[in-house]
Amino acid sequence: MISSVTVVAALTGPLPKLGVVVVAAFVAVALLSRGSRERALAMLGALVLAPLLLLADIWHSPQLGSVHRHPLIAVVVAVAGLAVVVIAARFIVRRPALLAPLAVVALPFRIPIQAGGSTSNLLVPLYLVVAAGSVAFIFIALRDGGDGADTAARPGWVERLLAAYVVLYAIQSVYSADFEKALQQLVFFYVPFALMFCLLRRLYWSKRLLRGCLELVVGLTLLFALVGFVEYATKTLLLNPKLVAANAVHTYFTVNSVFFDPDIFGRFLALVMILLAAILLYDRRQREQLGATAALGVLWAALVLTLSRSSLAALALGLAALAAFRWNLSRALIPAVLVVAIGVAVVLITPNTFGLNQGLNGASSGRAGLVSGGLKLFGQRPLWGYGSGSFVVQYRKHHPQTTTTLAASHTIPITIAAEQGLIGELVYLALVIAAVVTLLRGARARPARVAVGAAFLALIFHTLLYADFLEDPVTWTLLGIGMALAVPARAPLASVTTPPKELAPIAA
Repeated sequence: MISSVTVVAALTGPLPKLGVVVVAAFVAVALLSRGSRERALAMLGALVLAPLLLLADIWHSPQLGSVHRHPLIAVVVAVAGLAVVVIAARFIVRRPALLAPLAVVALPFRIPIQAGGSTSNLLVPLYLVVAAGSVAFIFIALRDGGDGADTAARPGWVERLLAAYVVLYAIQSVYSADFEKALQQLVFFYVPFALMFCLLRRLYWSKRLLRGCLELVVGLTLLFALVGFVEYATKTLLLNPKLVAANAVHTYFTVNSVFFDPDIFGRFLALVMILLAAILLYDRRQREQLGATAALGVLWAALVLTLSRSSLAALALGLAALAAFRWNLSRALIPAVLVVAIGVAVVLITPNTFGLNQGLNGASSGRAGLVSGGLKLFGQRPLWGYGSGSFVVQYRKHHPQTTTTLAASHTIPITIAAEQGLIGELVYLALVIAAVVTLLRGARARPARVAVGAAFLALIFHTLLYADFLEDPVTWTLLGIGMALAVPARAPLASVTTPPKELAPIAA
């Protein structure tokens, strides 16, 4: 019998690092394979290995203390979760288009889980949807053979660069000073979101499906805005005790609704507002115009209550992109300049509202210092960086007197440069360029593609002022939908109610 000492040694030795590279390789195969069977097997490997790596990493941590004390309850919860996944997968096999609304509804919901004296906000509903969709895809692909190459789904530069980034992140976690953080980034974000991208990329996004998903997300966002209004009226918050403490010492009050952070809430509001603005620009029906205008008014009021300057700037950029595609660039430039001028005037008139009396670092809530510190870390190891997920550890090591509680540089390129050096930075920049070109090239005549592309541009801009690029499921969702609209796919899970002729055999 293998002793517990041997097991612990294996789990804390080189095996987890090898496992991280292997699971990243599974993700790469799922992104790049042209055969449905190979993609299905890679997805299956990622689904099995990722949870095992996480369990090995946190098995002796306080987070699993309740599992050790009550193993029977843990087994019951695990079995119930698997049952939910299997039942949902059966429905998706019968009606693949269900995957889209399920994913859209699950996107914003994070479940706070308290264990070991700490709270983790996990995207549990989305993980269940991704698992169910993956199981459905695997079942269809293996049932139908799926040995042939899918010529209509040939991987492009976006898929190649996504795969390269995930694999590179895994490799650079091997020498990271915070390997645990890198492993959790892969397991909680990159692996499930990459599988979701593969699934959304395979769907045929009909006008009916797009409209239904937009109505769902707008309805949810209006509910989130209502929660924000209630928070502001009662001066209470549902989540984030740190924000509660911050509101107690400031003259202003920021809301976060069901999100953990006002900036994340603001980002979500801004992106939905950009999608709604596309309706105003392209849909001439009076009913649609009135509905979109009313919803925009409500969401704008909620966005103001977040006091998220990065979200306001991202919204302005997205609206400018919409205007540039709807009209010509010169006509869009004039209102853009006017908006910027009004914004500058407001800041100059009431500088204390925006914290400008505290200097650049104070106005940015400490972000300016983090950015300069990140640049110094990059300068010390410009080629390969300090390793994936190591920014916080290295920043605090080089700045032991810091009192900031921020967890990253809040500027994605700086974080990547410090952690992964020029190697990771070049892959990131290439990915952004390839994604923008693919989403927007030839999109002028297709409103849905314009809306998705403008929202993606706004999201990229927001990551320059806040954080979370590939760590945000919305990024992968926009990429999956945008890629499906730009380059239609033919594969299992690609059918909907009214597919085009070339998808008829699959739908049958």
